[in-house]
Amino acid sequence: MLRSVGFPWATRQAVRLRVLGLLVTLALLSVSLGAGAQPARTIRIGWLSPGSTATHGPFFDAFRQSLQELGYVGGANLAIESRWAEGKLDRLPSLAAELAGLRVDVIVAAGGPAIRASKQATTAIPIVMAIGADPVATGLVTPEGNVTGLSYMPGELAVRQLGILKEVVPKISRVALLWSPANPVNVREVEDAARALGMRLQPLEARDPNEIDSAFTAMSKEQADAVIVSAATTFFIHRTRIADLAAQRQLPSVYPARGHAEAGGLVSYGLILPDLYRRAWTRF
Repeated sequence: MLRSVGFPWATRQAVRLRVLGLLVTLALLSVSLGAGAQPARTIRIGWLSPGSTATHGPFFDAFRQSLQELGYVGGANLAIESRWAEGKLDRLPSLAAELAGLRVDVIVAAGGPAIRASKQATTAIPIVMAIGADPVATGLVTPEGNVTGLSYMPGELAVRQLGILKEVVPKISRVALLWSPANPVNVREVEDAARALGMRLQPLEARDPNEIDSAFTAMSKEQADAVIVSAATTFFIHRTRIADLAAQRQLPSVYPARGHAEAGGLVSYGLILPDLYRRAWTRF
């Protein structure tokens, strides 16, 4: 499910030119990060996380480890300015503005809210998304923009998760889809796939943490047999709570990342998040 940013042909050409421009801007950085190369200078990276060190610290460690393997060590030739929203996504714009004001070489952000906040904060500093959902459809990446990175297709992921649910619980007929507007899903695509498998889809939108409980209440009222939880920053931060809600309602559930299963979710299929953060530097 992991892919570099992909686009229709005409858009791809324009974005490719823009990405080439970003690579020129980061020439010293990309050369010094090459395999076996000696660091040319101290690089300054802005790190913008929607979570905390408790929820997203392992990803930060994976990212730093990948840089260390390339010869970059904090305090020597690497400086990372980290900003953590602690799960309060409304803090992201001010934190992104702080990083832009520091004139870092690049900003690394993950998830739609953090990427959008970074994009609004600066048009001059290159932004690398460690993970982003369908970046063209969501407007995260544009030909004239300053964003590149790694992406996934949430609709395609949800379709595959439907198949897994059908294998785990063959008799299910009604499946709830918990999704967030911050990481939109092509609901029609998933509905078509559900119909082909003899199931009915119940899309439920949760714009913020306060709407998660009401979404699960709606699942119970509509007698959902199972639930797919889409990839979203808010859902990952509140993954233990979501797993508990599914267990309380005895809803077989499938999630987009291993962290959800580790928090008590039934099955995960999709993103290997530490690997994404380890690979983020390859998009510099």
